[in-house]
Amino acid sequence: MAETNNIKPRKMLDIIEPYSPGKPIWEVQKELGLDRVIKLASNENPLGPSPKAIEAIKNGLAELNRYPDADAAVLKGAIAAEYGVSPRQVIPTNGADELITLISEAFLEEGDEVVVPSPSFSEYDFGAHIMGAKVVPVPFVGDFQFDVDAMIAAVTEKTKIIYICTPNNPTGTYMAKADIEKLINAVKGVLVVFDAAYSHFADAADYTNGIEFIQAGYPVLTLQTFSKIYGIAGVRVGYGIAPEFIINSILKVKEPFNVNTLAQIAATAAITDTDHVLASQTVNKAGREQLYKVFGELGLAYTESMANFVLVHVGTEGETLYKELMAKGVIVRYGKTWGLPEHIRVTVGTPEENALFSEVLTGLLAKQA
Repeated sequence: MAETNNIKPRKMLDIIEPYSPGKPIWEVQKELGLDRVIKLASNENPLGPSPKAIEAIKNGLAELNRYPDADAAVLKGAIAAEYGVSPRQVIPTNGADELITLISEAFLEEGDEVVVPSPSFSEYDFGAHIMGAKVVPVPFVGDFQFDVDAMIAAVTEKTKIIYICTPNNPTGTYMAKADIEKLINAVKGVLVVFDAAYSHFADAADYTNGIEFIQAGYPVLTLQTFSKIYGIAGVRVGYGIAPEFIINSILKVKEPFNVNTLAQIAATAAITDTDHVLASQTVNKAGREQLYKVFGELGLAYTESMANFVLVHVGTEGETLYKELMAKGVIVRYGKTWGLPEHIRVTVGTPEENALFSEVLTGLLAKQA
């Protein structure tokens, strides 16, 4: 029999860990024999998908024998109209994750450096590592606040990209507009990427999703997704907005039919669904307050969030509590993956889901006391 272990992958794969998503509801039900499970782990929209997106998908099914529009022209136009930019400044992608990979492929070479606040979304590290670039983490300060001066100090002649997830996943904190302005004026020749996936949930007066800096001519890119506020995570569609010369560079490494037909149809409809957006924002804001109240009553320290989740400190038994919650049919996200083993991240659900989580959490903590 021929040898089976003589195919060697790239050495860089030694430091790359596959993305670990939260467990789906069906898997937990099957594993634990539960009839009811609520998922508060993946920052999904508890109200479901945009009704306009659902209707658009139904109407588009008959055309699935045709390849998607490689340029996603109609979707580009809808996004451009929403943000007051040119369609040539927009690139739709197969989820925002793909855009992060494309940015890496377009701008990074082996030995380059990427500055990332820490902890943050793991896909930034993944994109850097597949290109042989080095990730330079910059720790948050205080209650997970951005350290702008430290980020500026971390920039060297090798720095090619700075990622700012704002609001940040998993902390829910954001970078104020004044700090963003300070950062982008201090760094030259570095692509600043704003991951604004959770921007629709942010209501702080000094929050910005970065679009105004693009309109002002700054060489920055803002990244968005239809998975969160619009509730169509299942069809995978995200997008980037940037000056045209940045978009043109990314287009050179993009696959021709990367955004499928149903995704394009759904997103084009969803971006006009203001009723669904407003309803989702209302439920999320009330839900955050609902969770804050419970955490406060339980004496748990939490980080105020501008996103659709809350990071809460549950103590040294964090992993045990995470598993016990799952055993009771409540899936949350355990913080160990971000180097936060005493934290869990809880997605804001419906009022009923938040109440059930609170009831189960209260009971488990009472048993620990």
